[in-house]
Amino acid sequence: MSQLRTLSATEVPSERLLLRKAHDADREGFVELMTDPEVQAYIGGPRPRSDVEQHFDAAMRTADATSRPGNFVIADNTTNRLIGTLMLARRSTDRPGHVTENGEELELGYVLRRSAWGAGFAFEAATVALRAAADELPDQPVVVVTQTANERSLKLAARLGFRPISTFEEFGAEQTLCTAPLSMFRM
Repeated sequence: MSQLRTLSATEVPSERLLLRKAHDADREGFVELMTDPEVQAYIGGPRPRSDVEQHFDAAMRTADATSRPGNFVIADNTTNRLIGTLMLARRSTDRPGHVTENGEELELGYVLRRSAWGAGFAFEAATVALRAAADELPDQPVVVVTQTANERSLKLAARLGFRPISTFEEFGAEQTLCTAPLSMFRM
């Protein structure tokens, strides 16, 4: 595990959302997120419900899933209902797709329930997380890696200010590596 810091906040609010740690009440939303074929189309496909339930239960018991710094549930700030997840953590050096010699760049990832698509929630959640990180961490590159075929994710990355710089093969598909400096998200 990386010794480099990542976002340490346990909650990050925005106008419509709250990035927070997972609760037991998030179980059904998490299961829906991980088993939906459309949601999982570009990230390995849907997982069997029993596997997702077992993983969630184990993660909640061991305080693992979103207790690690930079891993969040994206919740509606009115209902506190899970609408997705967001990760702003270090990209492992043993994976392809880096912009620095030593790797371990901050990597932004997000996934939303299909019912939350098209409402600007991913943009809002990513923006508030990146702003919080920019206030807390020194300037450094941030990367977004997505399947090249995932046009919606690439458009969102561009809207956030990330620029594609290369492609590579991983998980049996072409991936696009996009980057932006963390400093561009400072308020």
